[in-house]
Amino acid sequence: MNLSKFSRRPTCAVRIGRVVIGGGRPVAVQSMTNTDTNDTEASVAQIERIDRAGGRIVRLTAQGRREAENLGRIVDRLRADGFDTAVVADIHFLPEVAAVAAQYVDKVRINPGNYRSDRGEFEALVAQCRERGVALRIGVNHGSLARRVVDRWGDTPEGMVVSAMEFLRACRRLEFDQVVVSMKSSNTRVMVAAYRLLVEAMEREEMHYPIHLGVTEAGNGLEGRIKSAVGIGALLADGIGDTIRVSLTEAPENEIPVAQLLVDHFADRPGEFEVRHPERYSPTVYRRRSRVTVPVVHTEPLDGFRVLEALSGNPTAELRAAILNLETADEPVVVKRHYEEPTLETVAVKAAADLGPLLLDGLADGIWIDAPGYSEAEIRDVELMILQAARLRFSRTEYIACPSCGRTLYDIEGTLAAIRARTSHLKNLRIGVMGCIVNGPGEMADADYGYVGAAPGRITLYKGRTVVARNIPQEEALDRLVELIRANGHWVEP
Repeated sequence: MNLSKFSRRPTCAVRIGRVVIGGGRPVAVQSMTNTDTNDTEASVAQIERIDRAGGRIVRLTAQGRREAENLGRIVDRLRADGFDTAVVADIHFLPEVAAVAAQYVDKVRINPGNYRSDRGEFEALVAQCRERGVALRIGVNHGSLARRVVDRWGDTPEGMVVSAMEFLRACRRLEFDQVVVSMKSSNTRVMVAAYRLLVEAMEREEMHYPIHLGVTEAGNGLEGRIKSAVGIGALLADGIGDTIRVSLTEAPENEIPVAQLLVDHFADRPGEFEVRHPERYSPTVYRRRSRVTVPVVHTEPLDGFRVLEALSGNPTAELRAAILNLETADEPVVVKRHYEEPTLETVAVKAAADLGPLLLDGLADGIWIDAPGYSEAEIRDVELMILQAARLRFSRTEYIACPSCGRTLYDIEGTLAAIRARTSHLKNLRIGVMGCIVNGPGEMADADYGYVGAAPGRITLYKGRTVVARNIPQEEALDRLVELIRANGHWVEP
Protein backbone atom coordinates (compact mmCIF):
# COMPACT_ATOMS: atom_id res chain seq x y z
CA MET A 1 0.00 0.00 0.00
CA ASN A 2 1.43 3.42 -1.00
CA LEU A 3 0.92 6.70 0.81
CA SER A 4 0.35 10.06 -0.86
CA LYS A 5 1.83 12.68 1.43
CA PHE A 6 2.82 16.26 0.77
CA SER A 7 6.51 16.91 1.21
CA ARG A 8 8.69 19.24 -0.79
CA ARG A 9 11.39 17.80 -3.00
CA PRO A 10 14.78 18.34 -1.32
CA THR A 11 17.09 20.67 -3.27
CA CYS A 12 20.44 22.35 -2.83
CA ALA A 13 20.56 26.06 -1.99
CA VAL A 14 21.26 28.53 -4.81
CA ARG A 15 22.17 32.14 -4.03
CA ILE A 16 20.85 34.84 -6.37
CA GLY A 17 22.30 38.04 -5.00
CA ARG A 18 20.73 38.53 -1.57
CA VAL A 19 18.02 35.93 -2.25
CA VAL A 20 18.49 32.20 -1.63
CA ILE A 21 16.17 29.61 -3.18
CA GLY A 22 16.06 25.87 -2.54
CA GLY A 23 17.59 24.21 0.49
CA GLY A 24 14.23 24.15 2.26
CA ARG A 25 13.61 27.91 1.93
CA PRO A 26 10.08 29.16 1.26
CA VAL A 27 9.15 29.20 -2.42
CA ALA A 28 10.27 32.55 -3.88
CA VAL A 29 8.12 34.60 -6.27
CA GLN A 30 9.47 36.59 -9.18
CA SER A 31 8.59 38.52 -12.33
CA MET A 32 10.10 40.03 -15.48
CA THR A 33 10.19 43.59 -16.77
CA ASN A 34 8.48 44.54 -20.02
CA THR A 35 10.40 47.78 -20.50
CA ASP A 36 13.15 48.40 -23.06
CA THR A 37 16.32 47.29 -21.27
CA ASN A 38 18.12 50.26 -22.88
CA ASP A 39 15.76 52.58 -20.96
CA THR A 40 17.45 52.73 -17.57
CA GLU A 41 14.86 54.98 -15.90
CA ALA A 42 11.84 52.92 -16.97
CA SER A 43 13.51 49.59 -16.17
CA VAL A 44 14.64 50.68 -12.70
CA ALA A 45 11.21 52.11 -11.88
CA GLN A 46 9.50 48.88 -12.90
CA ILE A 47 11.93 46.68 -10.96
CA GLU A 48 11.29 48.79 -7.87
CA ARG A 49 7.51 48.42 -8.29
CA ILE A 50 7.88 44.64 -8.58
CA ASP A 51 10.11 44.56 -5.48
CA ARG A 52 7.63 46.65 -3.47
CA ALA A 53 4.91 44.18 -4.48
CA GLY A 54 7.01 41.33 -3.01
CA GLY A 55 8.96 40.10 -6.03
CA ARG A 56 12.56 39.91 -4.84
CA ILE A 57 13.86 38.39 -8.12
CA VAL A 58 13.38 40.32 -11.38
CA ARG A 59 14.47 39.30 -14.87
CA LEU A 60 15.27 41.59 -17.81
CA THR A 61 15.83 40.64 -21.43
CA ALA A 62 19.26 41.22 -22.92
CA GLN A 63 18.85 40.41 -26.59
CA GLY A 64 22.07 42.13 -27.63
CA ARG A 65 25.38 43.48 -26.36
CA ARG A 66 23.98 47.00 -25.90
CA GLU A 67 21.19 45.76 -23.61
CA ALA A 68 23.62 43.54 -21.71
CA GLU A 69 25.97 46.47 -21.07
CA ASN A 70 23.10 48.64 -19.85
CA LEU A 71 22.30 46.06 -17.16
CA GLY A 72 25.32 47.48 -15.32
CA ARG A 73 23.76 50.95 -15.21
CA ILE A 74 20.40 49.50 -14.15
CA VAL A 75 21.96 47.56 -11.26
CA ASP A 76 23.96 50.62 -10.14
CA ARG A 77 20.83 52.77 -10.07
CA LEU A 78 18.88 50.12 -8.16
CA ARG A 79 21.57 49.86 -5.52
CA ALA A 80 21.83 53.64 -5.28
CA ASP A 81 18.07 53.73 -4.64
CA GLY A 82 18.51 51.26 -1.77
CA PHE A 83 17.08 48.17 -3.51
CA ASP A 84 18.93 44.86 -3.26
CA THR A 85 16.57 43.09 -5.69
CA ALA A 86 18.14 40.03 -7.34
CA VAL A 87 18.63 40.94 -11.02
CA VAL A 88 18.52 38.25 -13.71
CA ALA A 89 19.55 38.56 -17.36
CA ASP A 90 17.46 36.67 -19.91
CA ILE A 91 19.55 35.62 -22.92
CA HIS A 92 18.35 34.38 -26.30
CA PHE A 93 20.22 33.48 -29.48
CA LEU A 94 23.64 35.02 -28.71
CA PRO A 95 25.78 33.12 -26.18
CA GLU A 96 28.38 35.91 -26.20
CA VAL A 97 25.79 38.29 -24.73
CA ALA A 98 25.53 36.06 -21.65
CA ALA A 99 29.22 36.67 -20.98
CA VAL A 100 28.63 40.43 -21.03
CA ALA A 101 25.55 40.26 -18.80
CA ALA A 102 27.28 38.00 -16.27
CA GLN A 103 29.59 40.91 -15.40
CA TYR A 104 26.69 42.79 -13.82
CA VAL A 105 23.79 40.59 -12.73
CA ASP A 106 23.06 38.00 -10.02
CA LYS A 107 21.81 35.27 -12.33
CA VAL A 108 21.89 34.52 -16.05
CA ARG A 109 19.11 32.58 -17.72
CA ILE A 110 20.07 30.81 -20.92
CA ASN A 111 18.05 28.76 -23.38
CA PRO A 112 19.95 25.53 -24.14
CA GLY A 113 18.34 25.58 -27.58
CA ASN A 114 20.76 28.40 -28.46
CA TYR A 115 23.96 26.63 -27.35
CA ARG A 116 26.10 23.91 -28.87
CA SER A 117 27.92 21.66 -26.47
CA ASP A 118 31.00 21.29 -28.69
CA ARG A 119 32.12 24.93 -28.82
CA GLY A 120 33.15 25.55 -25.22
CA GLU A 121 30.77 28.53 -24.88
CA PHE A 122 28.84 27.01 -22.02
CA GLU A 123 31.98 25.98 -20.13
CA ALA A 124 33.33 29.53 -20.45
CA LEU A 125 30.08 30.97 -19.09
CA VAL A 126 30.11 28.60 -16.11
CA ALA A 127 33.68 29.64 -15.31
CA GLN A 128 32.68 33.29 -15.41
CA CYS A 129 29.62 32.69 -13.22
CA ARG A 130 31.71 30.78 -10.69
CA GLU A 131 34.25 33.62 -10.48
CA ARG A 132 31.63 36.31 -9.77
CA GLY A 133 29.20 34.18 -7.74
CA VAL A 134 26.52 34.40 -10.42
CA ALA A 135 23.77 31.76 -10.52
CA LEU A 136 22.64 30.14 -13.77
CA ARG A 137 19.19 29.07 -14.96
CA ILE A 138 18.89 26.39 -17.61
CA GLY A 139 15.61 27.60 -19.08
CA VAL A 140 14.07 25.12 -21.50
CA ASN A 141 11.13 26.38 -23.57
CA HIS A 142 8.74 24.03 -25.36
CA GLY A 143 8.68 26.46 -28.28
CA SER A 144 12.42 26.86 -28.83
CA LEU A 145 14.15 23.50 -28.57
CA ALA A 146 17.35 22.96 -30.55
CA ARG A 147 16.80 21.53 -34.03
CA ARG A 148 18.93 18.48 -33.21
CA VAL A 149 16.63 17.72 -30.25
CA VAL A 150 13.44 18.24 -32.26
CA ASP A 151 14.74 16.05 -35.10
CA ARG A 152 15.13 13.11 -32.73
CA TRP A 153 12.53 13.68 -30.01
CA GLY A 154 10.05 16.14 -31.51
CA ASP A 155 8.77 19.12 -29.53
CA THR A 156 7.77 16.80 -26.68
CA PRO A 157 8.20 16.73 -22.89
CA GLU A 158 10.81 14.03 -23.43
CA GLY A 159 12.71 16.31 -25.79
CA MET A 160 12.60 19.11 -23.23
CA VAL A 161 14.09 16.80 -20.59
CA VAL A 162 16.85 15.66 -22.96
CA SER A 163 17.73 19.31 -23.58
CA ALA A 164 17.87 20.18 -19.88
CA MET A 165 19.78 17.09 -18.76
CA GLU A 166 22.56 17.65 -21.30
CA PHE A 167 23.40 20.97 -19.67
CA LEU A 168 22.77 19.83 -16.10
CA ARG A 169 25.27 17.02 -16.64
CA ALA A 170 27.75 19.59 -17.93
CA CYS A 171 27.22 21.65 -14.76
CA ARG A 172 27.86 18.61 -12.60
CA ARG A 173 30.95 17.69 -14.61
CA LEU A 174 32.23 21.23 -14.00
CA GLU A 175 31.31 20.95 -10.29
CA PHE A 176 29.04 24.00 -10.52
CA ASP A 177 25.90 23.67 -8.38
CA GLN A 178 24.50 27.22 -8.42
CA VAL A 179 21.98 26.12 -11.02
CA VAL A 180 18.20 26.44 -11.36
CA VAL A 181 16.20 24.68 -14.08
CA SER A 182 12.84 25.37 -15.75
CA MET A 183 10.67 23.53 -18.32
CA LYS A 184 8.10 26.02 -19.59
CA SER A 185 5.21 25.61 -22.01
CA SER A 186 1.92 27.35 -22.71
CA ASN A 187 0.28 23.91 -22.75
CA THR A 188 -0.38 22.93 -19.12
CA ARG A 189 -0.33 19.22 -19.89
CA VAL A 190 3.06 19.46 -21.63
CA MET A 191 4.42 21.70 -18.89
CA VAL A 192 3.42 19.40 -16.03
CA ALA A 193 4.61 16.26 -17.81
CA ALA A 194 7.97 17.87 -18.63
CA TYR A 195 8.64 18.90 -15.03
CA ARG A 196 7.64 15.50 -13.65
CA LEU A 197 9.84 13.71 -16.18
CA LEU A 198 12.70 16.07 -15.37
CA VAL A 199 12.41 15.33 -11.65
CA GLU A 200 12.47 11.58 -12.37
CA ALA A 201 15.56 12.00 -14.57
CA MET A 202 17.31 14.15 -11.97
CA GLU A 203 16.53 11.69 -9.18
CA ARG A 204 17.97 8.80 -11.20
CA GLU A 205 21.22 10.74 -11.43
CA GLU A 206 21.05 12.12 -7.86
CA MET A 207 20.74 15.74 -8.94
CA HIS A 208 19.12 18.19 -6.52
CA TYR A 209 19.01 21.48 -8.39
CA PRO A 210 16.12 23.85 -7.51
CA ILE A 211 13.23 24.18 -9.94
CA HIS A 212 11.64 27.33 -11.35
CA LEU A 213 7.95 26.83 -12.23
CA GLY A 214 5.83 28.68 -14.75
CA VAL A 215 3.23 28.39 -17.51
CA THR A 216 4.26 30.58 -20.43
CA GLU A 217 1.87 32.78 -22.38
CA ALA A 218 -0.97 32.26 -19.89
CA GLY A 219 -2.79 35.41 -21.00
CA ASN A 220 -4.48 37.90 -18.70
CA GLY A 221 -7.41 38.41 -16.35
CA LEU A 222 -9.06 35.52 -14.55
CA GLU A 223 -8.26 33.08 -17.37
CA GLY A 224 -4.54 33.78 -17.17
CA ARG A 225 -4.55 33.33 -13.40
CA ILE A 226 -6.49 30.08 -13.62
CA LYS A 227 -4.27 28.61 -16.34
CA SER A 228 -1.16 29.38 -14.30
CA ALA A 229 -2.72 27.97 -11.12
CA VAL A 230 -3.65 24.67 -12.78
CA GLY A 231 -0.13 24.04 -14.07
CA ILE A 232 1.85 25.42 -11.14
CA GLY A 233 -0.61 23.95 -8.61
CA ALA A 234 -0.22 20.44 -10.05
CA LEU A 235 3.51 20.60 -9.38
CA LEU A 236 3.36 22.35 -6.02
CA ALA A 237 0.93 19.60 -4.96
CA ASP A 238 3.67 17.11 -5.88
CA GLY A 239 6.16 19.03 -3.72
CA ILE A 240 8.01 20.30 -6.81
CA GLY A 241 9.09 23.93 -7.12
CA ASP A 242 11.43 26.38 -5.39
CA THR A 243 10.57 29.60 -7.21
CA ILE A 244 7.60 30.53 -9.40
CA ARG A 245 6.55 33.13 -11.92
CA VAL A 246 2.94 33.66 -12.95
CA SER A 247 3.23 35.04 -16.51
CA LEU A 248 0.41 37.50 -17.20
CA THR A 249 -0.11 39.89 -20.11
CA GLU A 250 -0.45 42.73 -17.62
CA ALA A 251 1.79 45.04 -15.63
CA PRO A 252 4.42 42.68 -14.17
CA GLU A 253 3.80 43.75 -10.58
CA ASN A 254 0.30 42.24 -10.96
CA GLU A 255 1.92 38.80 -11.17
CA ILE A 256 3.34 38.91 -7.65
CA PRO A 257 0.12 38.70 -5.55
CA VAL A 258 -1.09 35.73 -7.61
CA ALA A 259 2.21 33.91 -7.23
CA GLN A 260 2.31 34.63 -3.49
CA LEU A 261 -1.27 33.37 -3.11
CA LEU A 262 -0.20 30.05 -4.62
CA VAL A 263 2.89 29.86 -2.41
CA ASP A 264 0.87 30.55 0.73
CA HIS A 265 -1.83 28.08 -0.30
CA PHE A 266 0.73 25.26 -0.48
CA ALA A 267 2.87 26.31 2.47
CA ASP A 268 1.39 23.61 4.71
CA ARG A 269 -0.17 20.46 3.28
CA PRO A 270 -0.92 17.93 6.01
CA GLY A 271 -2.16 14.38 5.77
CA GLU A 272 -1.44 10.91 4.44
CA PHE A 273 -3.85 9.05 2.19
CA GLU A 274 -3.68 5.43 1.05
CA VAL A 275 -3.51 5.00 -2.72
CA ARG A 276 -4.32 1.51 -3.96
CA HIS A 277 -3.45 1.94 -7.65
CA PRO A 278 -0.65 4.50 -8.03
CA GLU A 279 0.38 3.06 -11.40
CA ARG A 280 -2.60 4.86 -12.98
CA TYR A 281 -1.04 8.18 -12.09
CA SER A 282 1.85 8.61 -14.52
CA PRO A 283 3.81 11.61 -15.82
CA THR A 284 4.50 9.90 -19.13
CA VAL A 285 1.14 8.56 -20.31
CA TYR A 286 -2.06 10.61 -20.39
CA ARG A 287 -5.29 8.63 -20.25
CA ARG A 288 -8.72 9.28 -18.86
CA ARG A 289 -10.14 6.96 -16.21
CA SER A 290 -13.65 7.06 -17.59
CA ARG A 291 -15.31 7.25 -20.98
CA VAL A 292 -16.88 10.65 -20.30
CA THR A 293 -16.31 12.78 -23.40
CA VAL A 294 -17.70 16.11 -22.12
CA PRO A 295 -16.63 16.82 -18.51
CA VAL A 296 -19.26 18.64 -16.49
CA VAL A 297 -19.67 21.60 -14.19
CA HIS A 298 -21.93 21.57 -11.14
CA THR A 299 -24.91 23.26 -12.83
CA GLU A 300 -25.22 20.44 -15.37
CA PRO A 301 -26.88 17.02 -14.81
CA LEU A 302 -24.73 14.85 -12.54
CA ASP A 303 -26.66 11.59 -12.95
CA GLY A 304 -24.18 8.74 -13.15
CA PHE A 305 -21.33 10.74 -11.59
CA ARG A 306 -19.84 10.05 -8.16
CA VAL A 307 -19.34 13.34 -6.29
CA LEU A 308 -16.25 13.30 -4.07
CA GLU A 309 -15.76 16.26 -1.76
CA ALA A 310 -12.40 17.25 -0.24
CA LEU A 311 -12.61 18.04 3.47
CA SER A 312 -8.95 18.03 4.55
CA GLY A 313 -6.16 20.58 4.27
CA ASN A 314 -4.61 18.54 1.46
CA PRO A 315 -7.48 18.42 -1.05
CA THR A 316 -5.52 17.28 -4.10
CA ALA A 317 -3.94 14.27 -2.37
CA GLU A 318 -7.18 13.44 -0.53
CA LEU A 319 -9.24 13.40 -3.73
CA ARG A 320 -6.57 11.56 -5.73
CA ALA A 321 -6.51 8.80 -3.14
CA ALA A 322 -10.30 8.64 -2.99
CA ILE A 323 -10.55 8.35 -6.78
CA LEU A 324 -7.86 5.70 -7.08
CA ASN A 325 -9.45 3.67 -4.29
CA LEU A 326 -12.90 3.49 -5.91
CA GLU A 327 -14.08 -0.08 -6.35
CA THR A 328 -15.25 0.65 -9.89
CA ALA A 329 -12.10 1.71 -11.74
CA ASP A 330 -13.77 3.78 -14.47
CA GLU A 331 -16.63 5.32 -12.47
CA PRO A 332 -17.11 8.97 -13.55
CA VAL A 333 -16.15 11.39 -10.78
CA VAL A 334 -16.93 15.02 -9.98
CA VAL A 335 -14.47 16.64 -7.55
CA LYS A 336 -15.87 19.17 -5.09
CA ARG A 337 -14.41 21.68 -2.63
CA HIS A 338 -15.95 24.37 -0.41
CA TYR A 339 -14.41 27.88 -0.44
CA GLU A 340 -15.10 30.94 1.65
CA GLU A 341 -12.81 33.57 0.17
CA PRO A 342 -13.07 37.37 0.03
CA THR A 343 -12.72 37.66 -3.77
CA LEU A 344 -13.73 35.63 -6.80
CA GLU A 345 -10.10 35.73 -7.96
CA THR A 346 -8.95 33.99 -4.78
CA VAL A 347 -11.65 31.33 -5.15
CA ALA A 348 -10.63 30.78 -8.78
CA VAL A 349 -6.89 30.50 -8.09
CA LYS A 350 -7.30 28.15 -5.11
CA ALA A 351 -9.87 25.94 -6.86
CA ALA A 352 -7.71 25.77 -10.01
CA ALA A 353 -4.70 24.73 -7.90
CA ASP A 354 -6.67 22.18 -5.81
CA LEU A 355 -8.98 20.59 -8.38
CA GLY A 356 -7.31 21.42 -11.70
CA PRO A 357 -4.51 18.84 -11.28
CA LEU A 358 -7.05 16.01 -10.94
CA LEU A 359 -8.68 17.09 -14.19
CA LEU A 360 -5.31 17.59 -15.87
CA ASP A 361 -4.26 14.04 -14.90
CA GLY A 362 -7.43 12.48 -16.32
CA LEU A 363 -8.64 11.34 -12.89
CA ALA A 364 -11.79 13.48 -12.64
CA ASP A 365 -14.65 14.15 -15.06
CA GLY A 366 -16.26 17.20 -13.55
CA ILE A 367 -15.81 20.05 -11.09
CA TRP A 368 -17.98 21.53 -8.37
CA ILE A 369 -16.87 24.71 -6.63
CA ASP A 370 -19.02 25.36 -3.57
CA ALA A 371 -18.64 29.10 -2.93
CA PRO A 372 -21.90 30.50 -1.60
CA GLY A 373 -20.69 34.09 -1.64
CA TYR A 374 -20.84 34.23 -5.46
CA SER A 375 -23.52 33.79 -8.11
CA GLU A 376 -24.13 30.54 -9.97
CA ALA A 377 -23.10 32.25 -13.21
CA GLU A 378 -19.78 33.46 -11.76
CA ILE A 379 -18.88 30.04 -10.37
CA ARG A 380 -19.94 28.23 -13.54
CA ASP A 381 -17.68 30.55 -15.54
CA VAL A 382 -14.73 29.77 -13.27
CA GLU A 383 -15.41 26.02 -13.49
CA LEU A 384 -15.46 26.17 -17.29
CA MET A 385 -12.18 28.12 -17.28
CA ILE A 386 -10.58 25.44 -15.10
CA LEU A 387 -11.78 22.67 -17.42
CA GLN A 388 -10.32 24.56 -20.36
CA ALA A 389 -7.02 25.27 -18.58
CA ALA A 390 -6.78 21.52 -17.87
CA ARG A 391 -7.40 20.94 -21.60
CA LEU A 392 -10.53 18.86 -21.08
CA ARG A 393 -13.35 21.01 -22.40
CA PHE A 394 -13.01 24.07 -24.63
CA SER A 395 -15.95 26.43 -24.27
CA ARG A 396 -14.41 29.76 -25.29
CA THR A 397 -11.64 31.28 -27.37
CA GLU A 398 -8.26 30.58 -25.78
CA TYR A 399 -5.61 33.28 -26.01
CA ILE A 400 -1.99 32.12 -25.85
CA ALA A 401 -0.55 35.54 -25.03
CA CYS A 402 2.96 36.31 -23.86
CA PRO A 403 3.46 38.60 -20.86
CA SER A 404 5.78 40.81 -22.97
CA CYS A 405 9.32 41.88 -22.20
CA GLY A 406 11.94 44.26 -23.58
CA ARG A 407 11.86 42.33 -26.88
CA THR A 408 8.16 43.04 -27.43
CA LEU A 409 7.62 45.07 -30.58
CA TYR A 410 4.18 46.58 -29.86
CA ASP A 411 1.68 47.32 -27.07
CA ILE A 412 0.72 43.71 -26.44
CA GLU A 413 -1.64 44.41 -23.53
CA GLY A 414 -3.72 46.86 -25.55
CA THR A 415 -3.55 44.64 -28.64
CA LEU A 416 -4.73 41.58 -26.70
CA ALA A 417 -7.69 43.60 -25.41
CA ALA A 418 -8.56 44.66 -28.97
CA ILE A 419 -8.28 41.10 -30.30
CA ARG A 420 -10.44 39.81 -27.43
CA ALA A 421 -13.07 42.46 -28.18
CA ARG A 422 -13.35 41.24 -31.77
CA THR A 423 -12.99 37.46 -31.26
CA SER A 424 -14.05 36.43 -27.73
CA HIS A 425 -17.48 35.27 -28.96
CA LEU A 426 -15.89 32.54 -31.09
CA LYS A 427 -15.87 28.95 -29.82
CA ASN A 428 -13.15 26.32 -29.70
CA LEU A 429 -10.43 28.50 -31.20
CA ARG A 430 -6.90 29.18 -29.97
CA ILE A 431 -5.33 32.48 -30.95
CA GLY A 432 -1.67 33.20 -30.22
CA VAL A 433 -0.72 36.83 -29.49
CA MET A 434 3.07 37.09 -29.31
CA GLY A 435 5.37 40.04 -28.86
CA CYS A 436 8.30 38.81 -30.94
CA ILE A 437 9.70 35.85 -32.83
CA VAL A 438 11.92 34.47 -30.04
CA ASN A 439 9.42 32.02 -28.56
CA GLY A 440 6.29 33.18 -30.37
CA PRO A 441 5.99 30.75 -33.30
CA GLY A 442 7.07 27.78 -31.17
CA GLU A 443 4.97 28.43 -28.09
CA MET A 444 1.81 29.02 -30.14
CA ALA A 445 2.45 25.89 -32.21
CA ASP A 446 -0.94 24.40 -31.31
CA ALA A 447 -2.82 27.69 -31.90
CA ASP A 448 -5.25 27.91 -34.78
CA TYR A 449 -4.15 31.47 -35.61
CA GLY A 450 -1.21 33.60 -34.61
CA TYR A 451 -0.47 37.33 -34.35
CA VAL A 452 3.29 37.85 -33.90
CA GLY A 453 5.45 40.96 -33.76
CA ALA A 454 7.89 40.96 -36.70
CA ALA A 455 9.43 44.46 -36.42
CA PRO A 456 8.37 47.78 -34.87
CA GLY A 457 4.88 48.48 -36.23
CA ARG A 458 4.86 45.23 -38.23
CA ILE A 459 2.97 41.98 -37.65
CA THR A 460 3.16 38.49 -39.14
CA LEU A 461 -0.02 36.40 -39.19
CA TYR A 462 -0.07 32.61 -38.94
CA LYS A 463 -2.59 29.88 -39.61
CA GLY A 464 -1.33 27.05 -37.45
CA ARG A 465 2.42 26.95 -38.04
CA THR A 466 2.18 28.44 -41.53
CA VAL A 467 2.91 32.10 -42.23
CA VAL A 468 -0.04 33.60 -44.10
CA ALA A 469 0.87 37.30 -44.18
CA ARG A 470 4.35 38.57 -43.37
CA ASN A 471 5.44 41.95 -42.04
CA ILE A 472 2.11 43.77 -42.50
CA PRO A 473 1.39 47.19 -40.90
CA GLN A 474 -0.01 46.80 -37.39
CA GLU A 475 -2.92 49.14 -38.14
CA GLU A 476 -4.15 46.56 -40.68
CA ALA A 477 -3.30 43.44 -38.70
CA LEU A 478 -6.46 42.95 -36.62
CA ASP A 479 -8.76 43.34 -39.63
CA ARG A 480 -6.53 40.95 -41.58
CA LEU A 481 -6.68 38.44 -38.70
CA VAL A 482 -10.49 38.58 -38.70
CA GLU A 483 -10.50 38.14 -42.50
CA LEU A 484 -8.22 35.12 -42.13
CA ILE A 485 -10.50 33.51 -39.54
CA ARG A 486 -13.53 34.23 -41.71
CA ALA A 487 -11.89 32.83 -44.87
CA ASN A 488 -11.22 29.54 -43.06
CA GLY A 489 -14.84 29.10 -41.94
CA HIS A 490 -14.26 29.71 -38.23
CA TRP A 491 -16.06 33.04 -37.99
CA VAL A 492 -19.57 33.45 -36.62
CA GLU A 493 -21.32 36.76 -36.15
CA PRO A 494 -21.51 37.94 -32.52
